[in-house]
Amino acid sequence: MTTVHVPLGDRAYDVRIGPGLLLRAGAEIAPLLHRPKVWVVTEETVAGLHLATLKEGLEDKGIASEALILPPGESTKSWPHLMQTVEWLLEQRVERNDVVIAFGGGVIGDLVGFAAAILRRGVRFVQVPTSLLAQVDSSVGGKTGINAPQGKNLIGAFHQPSLVLADIAVLGTLTRRDFLAGYGEVVKYGGLGDSAFFEWLEANGSALAAGDMDLREEAVRWSVQMKADIVVRDETEQGDRALLNLGHTFGHALEAATGYSDRLLHGEGVAIGCALAFETSARLGLISQESPSRFRQHLAAMGMKKDLSDIPGDLPDTDGLITLMGQDKKVEQGKLRFVLARAIGEAFVADGVDMDVVRSVLDDARTARP
Repeated sequence: MTTVHVPLGDRAYDVRIGPGLLLRAGAEIAPLLHRPKVWVVTEETVAGLHLATLKEGLEDKGIASEALILPPGESTKSWPHLMQTVEWLLEQRVERNDVVIAFGGGVIGDLVGFAAAILRRGVRFVQVPTSLLAQVDSSVGGKTGINAPQGKNLIGAFHQPSLVLADIAVLGTLTRRDFLAGYGEVVKYGGLGDSAFFEWLEANGSALAAGDMDLREEAVRWSVQMKADIVVRDETEQGDRALLNLGHTFGHALEAATGYSDRLLHGEGVAIGCALAFETSARLGLISQESPSRFRQHLAAMGMKKDLSDIPGDLPDTDGLITLMGQDKKVEQGKLRFVLARAIGEAFVADGVDMDVVRSVLDDARTARP
């Protein structure tokens, strides 16, 4: 087991990474508890595969649990399911010193974290992420929230977990598509701040995807350490933390354009968005012309979506996509802020980007669609 510490003063916590953590959950969570009971919020797919194992791990240390099982999918990150979760926790008489467990992928982690943030003005919660995307990104850093019709993650709060348990073994139950969608966030880290990590992924990505447990643990550890370092410098995204949004301005617009449906998973949108961000950087003369091709070649080698042409169905025109980008959280004083790059592994936040260049990138990407 590997541990990454997130040093945030009195809100510091550990991220435990390794196989078999579900069965160790009781031992890991017990020191946090004022009474031997927890409340688990999960979704149907995860519950069917892993809830019994988690309960066994809790019961091994005498910890009782109750569970709320929600529908799977991005549409669960919504007002109705937030209300359902909060009201269930109130009905269960969850107290301020209790611990709620978010047991699932990024959707559950974001939703349950937000519910914990607003319940009784803040109760503690533990992230037990079950998807690669959640293990490397959304379970760490304290961003919680739900989607709105106007855009993704527009309603939420910063609320740090008390502990994160990333059980690498559960990744073996993901579909290949879900695993590769999570890999979109992994490769983002190489693209934004560590060219050595990107080179490591080029060398090891295929074996990692094929199931090598040691490589999976190292990829999660490297990603989490990078995110933790940035979060500690800038917890509430006033500066450096915005770098973590590489690919997200494009990606969130594409998710909104596809109705947050299975047409495009979040990590797929991030991967395509990163490729578009590198292309924009190249057209602005910031990065070599070869860099966007190199990034796309790695996505292709992994069997991932890399272009707008890989998204099934119709998309809005360029103006429509830019309008959707305008709902992004990184808009300031009505102007979009982009995360661009000077090299693979060297991203920066850019204001005042020439929107004609962005328009040309999207125009060409749309033209390339069949």
